Amino acid sequence: MYYCIINPSARSGRGGNIWGILENKFKEKNIPYKVVFTNGPGHAIKIANKLTQKESEELPIKIVVMGGDGTLNEVVSGIQDFDKVLLGYIPVGSSNDFVRDMNLPSNKEEIMDRILEGKELRRVDLGLLRYNHMTKTLSRLHDADLNTTRHFDVSSGIGFDAAVCEEALASNTKNFLNKLHLGKLTYLSIAIRQIVSAKKIPCDIELDDGQTLHLDHFLFVAAMIHPYEGGGFKFAPDAVHDDGYFNICIVGDLSVPKSFMALPFAYVGKHYNIKGIYHFKARRITIKTMLPMWVHTDGEVYMKSDSITMECLEKKLSLMI
Repeated sequence: MYYCIINPSARSGRGGNIWGILENKFKEKNIPYKVVFTNGPGHAIKIANKLTQKESEELPIKIVVMGGDGTLNEVVSGIQDFDKVLLGYIPVGSSNDFVRDMNLPSNKEEIMDRILEGKELRRVDLGLLRYNHMTKTLSRLHDADLNTTRHFDVSSGIGFDAAVCEEALASNTKNFLNKLHLGKLTYLSIAIRQIVSAKKIPCDIELDDGQTLHLDHFLFVAAMIHPYEGGGFKFAPDAVHDDGYFNICIVGDLSVPKSFMALPFAYVGKHYNIKGIYHFKARRITIKTMLPMWVHTDGEVYMKSDSITMECLEKKLSLMI
């Protein structure tokens, strides 16, 4: 049995049509399946939670996710026991940063064929975000149930990159550009606006080896499992998705002109040559900021916080892709 969690709104509503084509694979191969369509923020969390909370006679529980990075993030945040789950993922979002370094076929039907073999093909790291302090400043598209922890499979960050994501989540521009197959430009256009208006405040960072870093002003801190976030920005060019470590990108006090200069370098992973941008590897990182700032997990934003901890869980997620 396969349990399919489908976001019909992915790619500005084309997700449902894509699923209609892929669903025939189950029928052709006479493979049993059940499908649920998500209906809004937080719904995929509830579906995954319900599927993995109950006792199952058939293990592993095979879950197929079709949507963008945000839909996948909700599913991994809802899974109760990763040891019991095999996950398949069909990327149809506007950024698809999770699969950029995985050498998947571009043809969605080929990906579905892999999934329907039902075998574990790889294991990848997951991140665990803990809100050490939860605030009442919530995102425009937060779900109703707010938890002190979130899993993430691509990256988590605080500051500028999360502010870009928060604006993009409610952006009409994103939907318009998706229809023109230019959804990646959403993040770039919003990033340019956010650079001009971003608040740069002090922060303290503690890594798992006891190393600490104080910045009088910072733009953002991102803990990366994969090389890319934000629709293709290569913030962590050396990231390996199954080594048990975050690649951590820290951007300090850059002037507005210097920030604009850094953007194209960040897109190709050459930004660490710029003074004020730092790189570390760690399994765990704690960040404290003078004021609450937006926090994201895989581009999903729920609230502001001034104290968070992120931990890398090595090879936690089993994939059929």
